Amino acid sequence: MTKEDNSIALLIDCDNISHNSIEGIINELSKYGVINIKNAYGNWKSPKLKGWEEKLHEFALQPIQQFDYTKGKNATDIAMIIDAMDILYGQKMDAFALATSDSDFTPIVMRILRNGIKVYGFGEEKTPEPFINACSQFIKTESLIEKDDEKKSNFTKRELRQDTKLVSLLRNATLRTMDEDGWSNLSKIGAYISNNSSFSPVNYGYQKLGDMIREIDLFDIEMRHNYKQMYIKDKRG
Repeated sequence: MTKEDNSIALLIDCDNISHNSIEGIINELSKYGVINIKNAYGNWKSPKLKGWEEKLHEFALQPIQQFDYTKGKNATDIAMIIDAMDILYGQKMDAFALATSDSDFTPIVMRILRNGIKVYGFGEEKTPEPFINACSQFIKTESLIEKDDEKKSNFTKRELRQDTKLVSLLRNATLRTMDEDGWSNLSKIGAYISNNSSFSPVNYGYQKLGDMIREIDLFDIEMRHNYKQMYIKDKRG
């Protein structure tokens, strides 16, 4: 089975995610497989979800109605968690995608991961760290939304270098995957990062890790095997 054949279940917490991000979420997930399940949860009688209603047919989303039975209690969260467990045990999925900015979903993410299944998280800037760190990969929805009056811009070299957590992640991944000569294959670096963090270059405005590596300019770069594979080496030696 190739990556293009992977089955993905997308569960959307419409109470905690902007309808403007759905196109970006769908496009991003298309890199990793086919979205066989697209469930959108919320109280569809609420005027707050009017924006989401307009997206249902366009993106073939299945609306799952959840009434607000008790004030202060989020029925949407409970329904999503129940469905996630039903899908986990009732259908063979290669990955889950949870679109929410709510940390209450952290336990279900960890439960799915225990079955060896990746979980892609999508949430707003305000999303709590526990949920972000639990996901196999987490992408901020703000980075997926095209503004009418401005284009999405990449982080500059200076901005990238000022992110000490990012710099440490890249250098550590390079150290862990380098060969005898100190060079690291970019695909191995990407695999190491994917297995050990929720990082995505998309959050920095870059579609590819290699493009971000070039911009940050902390590594020597060699293109090998007919210019198809990138190898990098820490400039510090």
